[in-house]
Amino acid sequence: MPYLVGADAQTIPPGERFRTLLARPQILGLPGAHNGLAAAQARAENFEALYLSGAAMSASMGLPDLGIITVDEVCFFIRQIARASGLPLLVDGDTGYGEALNVMHMVRAFEDAGAAAVHIEDQILPKKCGHLNDKRLASPDEMAAKVGAARRARRHLYIIARTDAVANEGMDAAVGRAQKYLDAGADAIFPEALTNAEMFREFSARVKAPLLANMTEFGRTPFFTADEFEQMGYKMVIWPVSSLRVAARAQQELYQAIRQDGSTQAQLPRMMTRADLYATIGYHEFETLDQSIAASIPP
Repeated sequence: MPYLVGADAQTIPPGERFRTLLARPQILGLPGAHNGLAAAQARAENFEALYLSGAAMSASMGLPDLGIITVDEVCFFIRQIARASGLPLLVDGDTGYGEALNVMHMVRAFEDAGAAAVHIEDQILPKKCGHLNDKRLASPDEMAAKVGAARRARRHLYIIARTDAVANEGMDAAVGRAQKYLDAGADAIFPEALTNAEMFREFSARVKAPLLANMTEFGRTPFFTADEFEQMGYKMVIWPVSSLRVAARAQQELYQAIRQDGSTQAQLPRMMTRADLYATIGYHEFETLDQSIAASIPP
C-alpha cells in the first residue's frame, strides 16, 4: 500500500520499533538501501529494517565519501527511504557534521525526517571510509561529548557509537573508547574494520553492549554470514553499499551496450519489466486514491 493511505501509518516512533527488533534473540540484518526504489525492493523481500550508508549516498550523488554531503541532503534520502519502505532505518551520521551542537541538530533533523537510529564515528574531517588507511581520530573525550549531545537531543533515536580506533591504536584502545562512549550514553557500539574472526570475538567478549558488524565488500573484513556474526556476539549486521554497487555495475553495462549496439534490446532480460516496476512502487494503488485517474494497463 502506498504511504498516502492509513494502512501503513505507524504510530510507534521509529526508534522504538528499532529497539523492539533488537529485543529479539536473533541478529538484525540491515541491507543498505540507497534510494526509495531499493528500499521498496528490500521490503518486498521481507527485510524488517534498513541501513542508509554515507558512502552510498555520496556515490549516488557522484561524490566521494569524505564528509562532503550535508544534513539536509541526508534528510532527503531518509525521507524517501522511510516513505517508500515504512521500515525502521539506521542512518550513517558520519562525524556528526560538526561538534556537539551540530550533533544535536543532526539528531533532531534525522528524527523529523523519519530515521530510527544513527551511528556517529570518532574520525575527524575530512573523514574516510573506515576500511581505508591513514584515518585521523578525534580524542575519546571529544567523541564522548558528541555521544552525550546526541543522547541529550534524542527523543526516540537509537544511538550507535562507531570507533575506527582498531586500525590506528589497537584493540585495547578501541575497547577503552567503546566503554567511554557507552558511559556517555551510546545504546550500541560499531567497531569498524576488524580484519578476522578472532578480532570480532575478542571485541564482543570485552564490550558488553549491543554490537554492529559491517559486512562491506572490497574492504578489510573477510566475508561472514549473518549467522556467523551472531555466533561471534553481534546483534546487528549491515551490508552498506551492496545495492548501489550492483546497480552501478548494471548501469555501466547498459551504457556500454547502448554505445556499442545503439540499442537496449540485448539488455531486456536484465531489466525489471514495466509491470514489475509498477507493482514494486504501488503505481495502481496510488491511482485508486484518486478515482479521476484512469487505470493504466502496461503494454
